[in-house]
Amino acid sequence: MLYRDEAIVLRTHKLGEADRIVTLLTRQHGRVRAVAKGVRRTTSRFGSRLEPFTHVDLQLAEGRSLDTITQAETLTPFSKGLGLDYDRYTAGTVMLETADRLVAEEREPSVQQFLLLVGGLRAMVAGEHAPGQVLDSYLLRSLSVAGYAPSFDHCARCGTLPAEETRHRWFNPSMGGVLCSTCRVPGSASPAPETVGLLGALLAGDWEIVDPAPARHLKEASSLVAAYLAWHLERGLKSLAYVER
Repeated sequence: MLYRDEAIVLRTHKLGEADRIVTLLTRQHGRVRAVAKGVRRTTSRFGSRLEPFTHVDLQLAEGRSLDTITQAETLTPFSKGLGLDYDRYTAGTVMLETADRLVAEEREPSVQQFLLLVGGLRAMVAGEHAPGQVLDSYLLRSLSVAGYAPSFDHCARCGTLPAEETRHRWFNPSMGGVLCSTCRVPGSASPAPETVGLLGALLAGDWEIVDPAPARHLKEASSLVAAYLAWHLERGLKSLAYVER
């Protein structure tokens, strides 16, 4: 049975002498692993269309364990824009790995994750905002869609809001975000109030707050986002080691 879908290529690896197994995040079918036959030959008609970061329109044939790609048309070659800038490329690689890890079940529809990834890659290529902040915003949003929405205003444990014009002082990934003084647990971080506000702005995509933020708060926010991501993925991302934080 044939079906069509659009997808972002997340990763590939070799199969035999000329084929590849391509891992895709599709719009309608979630994460799909498919064989691209003959794609490593120089005569392949769609080899370059099935490289990581490429937004493609595909026709696939259903298989018992792996589907087979029968047609591929490029919609957006994000790799061209990202490959020219190391910071954007490495941040984009983290986005692909995150999507691969958060959409764990194959063939489970994940439309929101797909749209987030396309939007995040588009923002990364556009260059209107710093790569690190586009990445942090994407990571917080994708975690939220996956069911791990962090709290940056009310206490993640008891739900109380801080006093007007103040913020809760403590942050703990295992508890789900910020904590009031009563609910604070050992090992909690104590970020600057401005950093907590910045985290909320990153989650909301409020670039009027994010773009002019001081470097020290941006760096602190990035470290907290990385800690939150690592906690919920249970192990760190390999690609994150190459990102300048």
